[in-house]
Amino acid sequence: MYALVDCNNFFVSCERAFQPELEGKPVVVLSNNDGCVVARSNESKAMGIKMCTPYFRIKGLSDSGTLIVRSSNYALYGDLSKRIMSILASSVPKLEIYSIDEAFMVISGITENEMIDMSGEIVGKIRKWVGVPVSIGIAETKTLAKIANHFAKKYPGYHGVCSVIDEKKRDRALALTGIGDVWGIGWRNAPKLAACGIMTASDFVSRPEAWVKRKMGVTGVRTWLELQGHDCLKENKIEKRKSICTSRSFAEMTGDEEELASRVADFAGMCARKLRSEHTVAYTVGVFIRTNRFRDDMEQYDSMASLRLEVPANSTQEIVSAALSVLRTLYRPEYKYKKAGVIVSDIVSDGVVQGAIFGFDAGTREKEDKLSELMDKINGSGTNILRLASQRPGHYSDGVRSEFRSKRFSTDWNELMEIH
Repeated sequence: MYALVDCNNFFVSCERAFQPELEGKPVVVLSNNDGCVVARSNESKAMGIKMCTPYFRIKGLSDSGTLIVRSSNYALYGDLSKRIMSILASSVPKLEIYSIDEAFMVISGITENEMIDMSGEIVGKIRKWVGVPVSIGIAETKTLAKIANHFAKKYPGYHGVCSVIDEKKRDRALALTGIGDVWGIGWRNAPKLAACGIMTASDFVSRPEAWVKRKMGVTGVRTWLELQGHDCLKENKIEKRKSICTSRSFAEMTGDEEELASRVADFAGMCARKLRSEHTVAYTVGVFIRTNRFRDDMEQYDSMASLRLEVPANSTQEIVSAALSVLRTLYRPEYKYKKAGVIVSDIVSDGVVQGAIFGFDAGTREKEDKLSELMDKINGSGTNILRLASQRPGHYSDGVRSEFRSKRFSTDWNELMEIH
């Protein structure tokens, strides 16, 4: 049995957890560089504001005070997500984390009423301990749990917990769920199915398996079976990535080589940290820099190059050193740059690394690894508290526009909540 825990309007709820004055007011959270809307409160949804709406279209509402705008605060969101997942992991034997704000609790050996009671306690505990409202949908499959969660979130009468375990509840839930809202159908397949007269999940389930397979293949059949209570979606195992990219568009263009180098060093350090978190190493370090393609009045430049390491690495020192070496070959002082990035590729497991005949010896590599491990522990909040000299201090802006960012209340000593 599955219980899907989903945080309600997560980014907005994280903002409200430390700013209770935002409760009941229309709030939106913007993407990097304050580009477009990526999260909305129920109140802003009621105003007709859509996801991915560019900020300039709602600037008037923000300026007038009708709408409250916040820049993305990923340090805060990530920390609260960890706290929520910790509570869930301590409540059930098995937890499958699906995203920053969703997780499947795998439950067995208890009755439906016991599951509902336990879920209700978890909803209350997370709300009290973290300050974020969550909804829980209980069902026999992950796809049905998604549907149940939708009802738990939409209708206050469920008090945050909805179960569709028995057949009667399941049939009613399917009849009330639009085909486009079914997990696994999506916006690509929904119009195609609607053209065939399938408007709800119930309509989809009523079609023969052969018809579903002909129209949607094996993936469609899995969804069809899941909606009937047959568990077909096994645990998603995270595959190790073949490449990792960290890049940013800058709030302001820069032509200063030292400033550009410090940003590239930051990006390289982030890539190295991601490699270590996945227990992998990379053979190739690439860098790209580009000017502002929207400035027709300025000469354009877009270039990329890479360096192959003799021995694959994941230490901050080696990755940053390689990235800066590549940057020196790309930089042209006559241009103003708007974006830069670092890509590490040719990734392999850190357990299959062989030493080079020349170059880094075992002792040096061991020192590098220990220093990187220490940096990871100290920089757990995501800031460059401990950094290389070539990187920028953690309290500096990363060059991304975030005019409306709230404080990092739970991860930065300098931004703790103040009580007067």
